[in-house]
Amino acid sequence: MKIRRNCFFILLVFCFVNDCFSQHPSTLPFKTSADIKVGADQVDEFLPQLKNKTVAIVANQTSMIRHTHLVDSLVALRIKIKCVFAPEHGFRGNASAGHKIATQVDEGTGLFTISLYGKHLKPTAQDLKNVDVVLFDVQDVGVRFYTYISTLQYVMEACAEQNISLIVLDRPNPNGFYVDGPVLDKKYSSFVGMNPVPVVYGLTIGEYATMLNGEHWLNQGLHCKLTVVTIKNYTHKDLYQLPVKPSPNLPDMTSVYLYPSVCFFEGTRVSVGRGTNRPFKQIGYPGFKDGDITFTPKNLPGIADHPMYEDTLCRGLDLAEFGKMYVPNFKMIYLFWLKGMYDSFPSKGKFFTDFFDKLAGSDQLRKQICDGKDEEDIRESWEEELNKYKAIRKKYLLYNDF
Repeated sequence: MKIRRNCFFILLVFCFVNDCFSQHPSTLPFKTSADIKVGADQVDEFLPQLKNKTVAIVANQTSMIRHTHLVDSLVALRIKIKCVFAPEHGFRGNASAGHKIATQVDEGTGLFTISLYGKHLKPTAQDLKNVDVVLFDVQDVGVRFYTYISTLQYVMEACAEQNISLIVLDRPNPNGFYVDGPVLDKKYSSFVGMNPVPVVYGLTIGEYATMLNGEHWLNQGLHCKLTVVTIKNYTHKDLYQLPVKPSPNLPDMTSVYLYPSVCFFEGTRVSVGRGTNRPFKQIGYPGFKDGDITFTPKNLPGIADHPMYEDTLCRGLDLAEFGKMYVPNFKMIYLFWLKGMYDSFPSKGKFFTDFFDKLAGSDQLRKQICDGKDEEDIRESWEEELNKYKAIRKKYLLYNDF
């Protein structure tokens, strides 16, 4: 049956799914940091490669070895660290999306931290001067427009250009149990999507790094001297529960599961709840007629700097209960929220912003929504490129697949 587009129907879907899966919860295994051993926790494997070397580290607040930060551990082990590179949101993970972060000295360690965001996306030759090895340890969420994989690519290119080894300390992908979404058209490459992969690509960051090398996707076909310290006791069937929030607006697993579907709204005039205590778990805009909740975005420095509809009452949909169960059970991106919100929006010509095509990876999805295409038809249009990607993906799996 084709999915109807009105928002009342969406609310009925919520009720049906909540009732159904409260009785039949996901059978996929949940795992926490107590069940697996991430790459960073296997110090004996990578420490010999750091001895008597000058090291640069790509890290943020997720770079933990149990209860201790990786950088603090290496400082205690007297590893010579030249600098720390910080991705979007900063070394301590307390900067909002898009916020420009100054290069500075970290108060906790006294180390020089260099932002890899804004105009300085890629380490320069000067940044890497006298560096022998780069260590990369950042928790990804497995979604193409989440920028940590773009930072990984720029770091790999810089290492290849300077003939420096890169060690990736692998971590589980919390959305690594399925593959879905439109595959990016290279004409639409940007920092929120650089390569022909789907929105949900089903690889850990270590697997993704091997794919960048293997598919010659680095600039000018460069090849990075890469080592991946793999995770122990992890498979792509696992639902991994993140011990640390990966960024300020993904505070819990519900937001992480909803992110692949809801982030499309970042390219529209619909709020995703930035500036509230429930980002990516609610959507809405002022004057929405069919919503079941209200919220008012506020300026929250470091979390949401002057968000859309700041200080303006929005009416919208609460996605939280649906988000707790829908991804683990259905393993797919959902478009009915996007289609329903577009249909309800009073000024269709103003619904999409220029950013939407970058998030979607082409102009096709926007045109399909505007043309009123059914969700099944849209998903069928992804199928050929998605199957090509799945064949590529299988070559780089380091863990048992779903």
